[in-house]
Amino acid sequence: MHAVAILGAGFSGIGMAVRLLQAGIDDIVVIERGDQVGGTWRDNTFPGAACDIPSDLYSFSFAPNPDWTRVFPPQGEILAYLRGVADRFGVTPTIRFGTELQRADWDEGDRMWRLSTSTGEVTARYFVSASGPFVDPTWPAIDGLETFAGARFHSARWDHSVELAGKRVAVIGTGASAIQLVPEVRKVAAHVDVFQRSAPWILPRLDHGTSRLRRAAFRRFPVLQRFSRGFTFRTYELRWPVFAVPLVGAVAGAGLGVLRRILLRDPDLARRAAPGYRVGCKRILISDDWYPALRAGNLDLVKSPIERVTASGVVTADGVAHPADVLICATGFAVTAPVVAARIHGRSGQSLAAAWAPHASALRGTAVAGFPNLFLLLGPNTTLAHNSMIGMIEAQIGYVLQAIQSGALLDPRPEAVAAYDATIQDAMAGVVWTTGGCSSYYVDAAGRNTAAWPHGAARFARELRRFDRAEYADLV
Repeated sequence: MHAVAILGAGFSGIGMAVRLLQAGIDDIVVIERGDQVGGTWRDNTFPGAACDIPSDLYSFSFAPNPDWTRVFPPQGEILAYLRGVADRFGVTPTIRFGTELQRADWDEGDRMWRLSTSTGEVTARYFVSASGPFVDPTWPAIDGLETFAGARFHSARWDHSVELAGKRVAVIGTGASAIQLVPEVRKVAAHVDVFQRSAPWILPRLDHGTSRLRRAAFRRFPVLQRFSRGFTFRTYELRWPVFAVPLVGAVAGAGLGVLRRILLRDPDLARRAAPGYRVGCKRILISDDWYPALRAGNLDLVKSPIERVTASGVVTADGVAHPADVLICATGFAVTAPVVAARIHGRSGQSLAAAWAPHASALRGTAVAGFPNLFLLLGPNTTLAHNSMIGMIEAQIGYVLQAIQSGALLDPRPEAVAAYDATIQDAMAGVVWTTGGCSSYYVDAAGRNTAAWPHGAARFARELRRFDRAEYADLV
């Protein structure tokens, strides 16, 4: 039996493994279904894939990288960074690649987790699920999608064997992936139709390469990079009032609206690209080339809803047929209903998915009553809209490490989970996701926001700084 089993070798899983090893807990195993580390940064290889958080923030505090080549690092650099961290800190030898979790069961008699995987059984005293919210892509529920005769794939499973040059390409979605890939696809495709359900709010990216002087200074004087990280974190925290204070959000929205009209130049196109909800209700996206792409002569932004997909293209509700050779669905992930939840079973044999019906909740976004010694990284209500998720991950890792170091059998008290969830939902009443007039991946099928954290990132770190044993039942 291992001391700790970790599911997933993305940012969360690697970070958890590093901290355990540093604490002297080396009897660990990381279960990874892919053939290398990286999680979402391994899987999302579409053209233009990059981070929308500055590089100094989008890295572990304990493993700064002075050699980022851009302010907003591209996918390949982030993947290389994660590989380097896993190798440097000794995590790679603990990983079982090509191993998919099929079922996890709490064994009440032996007080341990039994994990059935594609390569055999794994047992562990503690089980940390670090599979992340952006792991399982979702396909749109559109009539005829399966009948499309051309190449069809999801943006998170990019088919690099498909040649896009000279083709008519249909892209469904205008979210974070779409605004990165569409400008790149447009450069080679004969024509691109982008099917928009709701327009995104766009901030300028203002991306640029980092200088050799900056990289050399960060290598020679690491304190400079720590200062840059802290300054950037505090700057991004200042964006929180946009989500929490309606007046601030209204002013920000007005400013972005003026910018949109200036950049698009075409009043009709500006109207079609205008969001019909308050800024921040859906994820605010950053791009320097989305609006220029919309102005391009070989791209049409289609606002009419999709009625059906045919063998030869997409038909919209206005009766127009849009022919396509390739269909790309940039339609996001199963954030509020993760697939892995149906595979994890607690003390009563109930699955985590069933325990989360109709709403997911977890103490500190990390632990669920009835699932002893199970900890979730980036669990319910831990997603940020304004700052780096790496800070949230590190706060949870520190919390979970304290729990594991206690050596105790830990099952959160149901009343503690309920009280914590009540504070989350009370805070949610005043933020834009509740009042902004949109539907988003933050909100579950029953209408509750079970994904986003309703405060600043610094508050989350403060609240998880100390593991409170009193919130857990005494099990013997």
